[in-house]
Amino acid sequence: MSSVFSTYLELGFHHIFDFKAYDHMLFLLALSAIYTLSDWRKVIALVTAFTIGHSITLALATFNIIKFDTALIEFLIPVTILVTCITNFFKLKGAASKQSTVLSLHNLMALFFGLIHGMGFSNFLRAMLGRSGSIWQQLLAFNIGIELGQLLIVAILLILGAIVMNIFKAKKRDWIMVLSSAAAGVALVLMMETNIF
Repeated sequence: MSSVFSTYLELGFHHIFDFKAYDHMLFLLALSAIYTLSDWRKVIALVTAFTIGHSITLALATFNIIKFDTALIEFLIPVTILVTCITNFFKLKGAASKQSTVLSLHNLMALFFGLIHGMGFSNFLRAMLGRSGSIWQQLLAFNIGIELGQLLIVAILLILGAIVMNIFKAKKRDWIMVLSSAAAGVALVLMMETNIF
């Protein structure tokens, strides 16, 4: 593995764990709240759909093909969290276990919202990109790093959910409600703190 690839792989992985940019973690929490450990295949497909979405706009923004208002994106990212939480409230009775692994509305939503989050990632990446001809390699490595970081975050959430539901005997419905309500509350605060108002 080249030093450039490994550097940007590490950058992507650590960026998703940056607590200054915890809104992306919060989105992953909201997105995976309706799943259990036995749904791991669906969660991998879900996270990959999100990665595909943000990879598209991240590349477009990095090459200045699309331009956007940073304040608007900072507002829209918590909106994606809030909308995801609201949809979770309609899936309290096990709807996640009935949906298709790949072709589902939840995955489509993750793909679409990924487009918005990619614009949020682009500000960070543009500041880090080198001036060499290996920008595509850097982009690929960064996205793979983010994907690996996201998979680790949702794995931790699924394991935590399994502990809460199996050892502490919490109901899945309550688990979804607690996670989604907490994420929705933080999303509302983030929306109010943006410069759009």
